[in-house]
Amino acid sequence: MEFIPLYFGDKLKAVNPRGVIGVVTLWSKPEYVMERFREAGVDLDPATSPIAVFGTLYGNGLRELLRNLLYNPQIQVLLICGHDRSGSKRDLESFFEYGLEEFPSFFSYKSPDSNIKISTARIRQTNRIIDDLVKPEDFVQKPTLQWLGDPREEDTVLDIEDVFKDRGFIEPLKSKPFMETDRKNIPLPEVEVPYFPGNPRAHQIVKEGPLEAWLDLVFVISRFGRRVTLRKGDRLELQNVKVVVEKPREIEPEILAAHNLDPGKIGKYYLEFLEGELRPDEAYTYGHRLRSYFKLDAVEILAERLQKDPEDRKAYFTLWDNTRDLMARESRPCFVSAFFRKYEDKLTLTATFRTHNALDAWLLNFYGMMALQREVAQRAGMEPGAITVFSHSISIDPKELDRALAVVEKRKWKMHLDPMGYFRVTLDGEEILVEHRAEDVTLKEYRGRSAVAVQHQIARDMAISDLNHAMYLGRQLAKAEMALKEGQEFVQD
Repeated sequence: MEFIPLYFGDKLKAVNPRGVIGVVTLWSKPEYVMERFREAGVDLDPATSPIAVFGTLYGNGLRELLRNLLYNPQIQVLLICGHDRSGSKRDLESFFEYGLEEFPSFFSYKSPDSNIKISTARIRQTNRIIDDLVKPEDFVQKPTLQWLGDPREEDTVLDIEDVFKDRGFIEPLKSKPFMETDRKNIPLPEVEVPYFPGNPRAHQIVKEGPLEAWLDLVFVISRFGRRVTLRKGDRLELQNVKVVVEKPREIEPEILAAHNLDPGKIGKYYLEFLEGELRPDEAYTYGHRLRSYFKLDAVEILAERLQKDPEDRKAYFTLWDNTRDLMARESRPCFVSAFFRKYEDKLTLTATFRTHNALDAWLLNFYGMMALQREVAQRAGMEPGAITVFSHSISIDPKELDRALAVVEKRKWKMHLDPMGYFRVTLDGEEILVEHRAEDVTLKEYRGRSAVAVQHQIARDMAISDLNHAMYLGRQLAKAEMALKEGQEFVQD
């Protein structure tokens, strides 16, 4: 039987297709390990060698390696010789020695055959997660695994010699017959990721305008939202999402239309948001809750408080009526509180929503928040500032995910400065010197002989807030460390 790889055939180093031994080189280059085998006097002739193939195992290729073995049962011995950087040696050994155990995970597998159920599993005594389609008992004869060591060590060559001197070990392997019918071809399932890992209660978005904020919000929910089942159906949900819009402003009608949004509907909502009248066919409106429901006009009272005392911190209003909304069977408000505060000479608004439909309601509601903020600011004689929206529960209907992804495609990456400042990286003698600066003023200096040492100091001080900025600084620190080690000049990009 000839060795026929189902996976990674272009990366494996074949020796003798009729060989019965596979060599797993882990993180080491197969060519390097093959040279060590030659030094040990091992026969690598394609016509006579007992070795069929050399190949790496970084860790992610374990599923493919197992399937290659099942399809090539004549490979009865796996010699492991390489640098075990990621622990893949232990994963391979534990699979055959201890087997699999059930392990529920956030992702699932998509089966090529609808009649086959696939579950996530963990190799016992390891942290390695794989599918459960291939199990140790699927092998007619489990391959023998033998560790030969790190190929850089001189003793490893001696261990290789000892293995291949034992003809009583090699000859019996060649005599065992295997038929084509012994091959097993178990397909590799696709991974289905319902959401990407992360803390579902810690997302924050800061943008200049409402459109950019909304696009990022839809992206975050479509990527990180967890599936929940409500009475009204399934949702992709995140909790306590905070969105800050620094410069609230209307979006041009043609831009709204380009994003499949109705400019007329949004404009009408903005104009009617603060109307205090409640129609007989309505359970509530935000304008009615703000101006009539509680027998007072919140807009008027909030503005008066701020006009009398611009530093007032009691300009807070709740729209939620505990006596009704906790018990009522009919609709209750999603917008539940508003807090106004003069900050940096502008009137800011922090709005809290109990629940939020991200696709159809968030931007509409934000226009309502702009209407509320501008009315209070005008009455109080202040300039409107930033608006912050907290959404305790914000979601997207999975059936609308195609529409959400169409929205996400319109996101554009834009370079912006980290509000926490910037860093100037230089070399000072035998150290990396990093100056944390803002407006051309040095706030603090960080020093270290390695990039890691400086990185930890900056992380401890929480001196950086932008992901792109952090990645850039990491590149500069690595570049500075290399220049320091090699005695070269360093110039920050």
